Amino acid sequence: MAILYDLHPHNPQPRRIEEICDALRKGAIMLYPTDTVYAIGCDLNSKSGVQRVRQLKQLSNDKPLTFLCSSLSNIAEYAAVTDEAYRIMKRVVPGPYTFLLPTTKLVPKLVMSPKRKTTGIRVPDHPICQVILKELGNPIISTSAHLPDEDGEFPTLDLEKAKLFDIFENQVDLIIDNDLEPGFEVSTIVDMTSNPPAIIRQGLGWEELQNWVTVSV
Repeated sequence: MAILYDLHPHNPQPRRIEEICDALRKGAIMLYPTDTVYAIGCDLNSKSGVQRVRQLKQLSNDKPLTFLCSSLSNIAEYAAVTDEAYRIMKRVVPGPYTFLLPTTKLVPKLVMSPKRKTTGIRVPDHPICQVILKELGNPIISTSAHLPDEDGEFPTLDLEKAKLFDIFENQVDLIIDNDLEPGFEVSTIVDMTSNPPAIIRQGLGWEELQNWVTVSV
């Protein structure tokens, strides 16, 4: 049974954040709110946590996992960012965007795409995510708590929060609530390895990028 943490949506209680981060360092996985949808996550550097997330989402090891960084400068520690990519990203972070980027040596192999050596990185515009990132000192895995169907759509996105909690209460270690209703739109994915950069999934806020990138979907 997961431990439920009810956090203030804008000023999360420091003691509870410390407890959450202590558990993440020990390999815990959590269900938590982001600026898009609820996500399943763990400490990027917890091999056992990453493996459990993959098992829960039924993701093979060749599928890269997205993770959250605290800032654009933090992204530069984990990915190679070109000048063009930096200019685009600076306009929209923090926000609901996942950027596909070449990895640095700090990204665990279990997280990246083994063939392309790329990963997806976000800088969330969400107080709870940002406080956890600051206290933990590491990025956190962020994979949607909603499974896509065969057409790539997300039929479970309209689930009420209580139903989502019921589904995961015996599958994760921590559930984080912030007394707000979850979002129902996934992030926009931008491939920064292509020339020019291209939107490969239209999600929340994708229109903001139209002037600077190619829309390939």
